[in-house]
Amino acid sequence: MASENIGKSTMTKADIIDRVYERIGFSKKEASEYVELVFSSVKDVLQKGEKVKISGFGNFVIRKKNERVGRNPQTGEQIKITARRVLTFRPSQVLKAMLNGEDYSHLKDEEDHDE
Repeated sequence: MASENIGKSTMTKADIIDRVYERIGFSKKEASEYVELVFSSVKDVLQKGEKVKISGFGNFVIRKKNERVGRNPQTGEQIKITARRVLTFRPSQVLKAMLNGEDYSHLKDEEDHDE
């Protein structure tokens, strides 16, 4: 078993909007607009091929994959896989420690693991 989904539910954009609404006290409409603005900003930066670094959370990085030859698993036929860009997420050391129930107070929030 390579990985296991531990949580029983999924957090959606609507859930994030609700949390902003409840914790900050904006109206639901304002909370929705701010959440949309954040996601829109992140998408714009990623579309340009730039890195998004959220301290204490992780890095979103666009990687370029070259064209390559693959194989259709059903037929065994060789196929050309075109060059493309893929999005990767690298969690921060703080987030990794939190997920594993470890003490993270000694970890710096400002980490940068460039590839």
